[in-house]
Amino acid sequence: MMQTKIHPSNLIVIPCLNEAAHIGALVHELRPAAERLGARIIVADGGSTDGTRAIVEEIAGKDPRIILLDNEKRLQSAAINLAIARYGDGAEYFIRIDAHGGYPPDYCDRLIEEALATGADSVVVSMLTSGSGTVQNAVAAAQNSKLGTGGSKHRHLSAGEWVDHGHHALMRISAFKAVGGYDETFSHNEDAELDYRLRKAGYRIWMSGKTQMIYYPRSSLAGLYFQYLGYGRGRAKNVLKHRMIPKVRQMVPLLVFPVVLLSAFFFVHWLAVIPILVWASVCLGYGVWIAISQRNPDSALAGISAMVMHFGWSVGFWLQLLGPRLQRRRVA
Repeated sequence: MMQTKIHPSNLIVIPCLNEAAHIGALVHELRPAAERLGARIIVADGGSTDGTRAIVEEIAGKDPRIILLDNEKRLQSAAINLAIARYGDGAEYFIRIDAHGGYPPDYCDRLIEEALATGADSVVVSMLTSGSGTVQNAVAAAQNSKLGTGGSKHRHLSAGEWVDHGHHALMRISAFKAVGGYDETFSHNEDAELDYRLRKAGYRIWMSGKTQMIYYPRSSLAGLYFQYLGYGRGRAKNVLKHRMIPKVRQMVPLLVFPVVLLSAFFFVHWLAVIPILVWASVCLGYGVWIAISQRNPDSALAGISAMVMHFGWSVGFWLQLLGPRLQRRRVA
């Protein structure tokens, strides 16, 4: 007689805010996995006003595994912390799901399998970007390229390996609690900050080779800019908190904001514009190369998207790094 494999009790946590267009379908897609894995689905809502809460409440009324949790602090980091504090006792793993993402049907199953097989304390995944429409397609092409993300491992498919950081998917609850959970002062880059503390405490992070998620990018360049402005601020906070040295792929875009400022002095000497022209030429040329190689005209704008990402990230980093010092000088 075949024995049914028994999995440890788990949580599936979905931080969300105004996701009425996606939350219903997402929760329905996750329900079979929750049943297979003995998991609760916690939707931690940050105060949605678009009908998200009503959708979740209707589903929860039919399925006791679904729980709507009020996240008064609104941040994703606070949502996870609250869900673990309220419902983490007795559960071994939690799986973090982004409300605005796409997942294969066996996503949760594969994460649990790899955690059990490797003994990892955290299983992270590759995040592949996909869009629809001209702007989203261009942003997706940039974010899937080395030009846009500097070759970050979790932006590309993995065969399975131990890593320092990746897109958060599954974590052992005991390890999460042991290092204090997410730092809620981080609105961005909270995952990398937590990974640093996990590694420092001796916990291990495994990059999945069996599953991945699909990320749907911003549909406007303005939205993309402010997203990467936040990413840059988050990375700078990480550097300041842990006295870290940025990686080479992060140090290169740091030069973008100074280069843009330098170009303002073209009236002093024409050489001031050379660095910005080189940067723009590389980005725009790369976009054209992607468009030709992929035979997708929309991808020609990937260079512009990459420039927006670089500039937003660089501005955010420098504002976070220098902001407190400038404020102290004004007070003095």
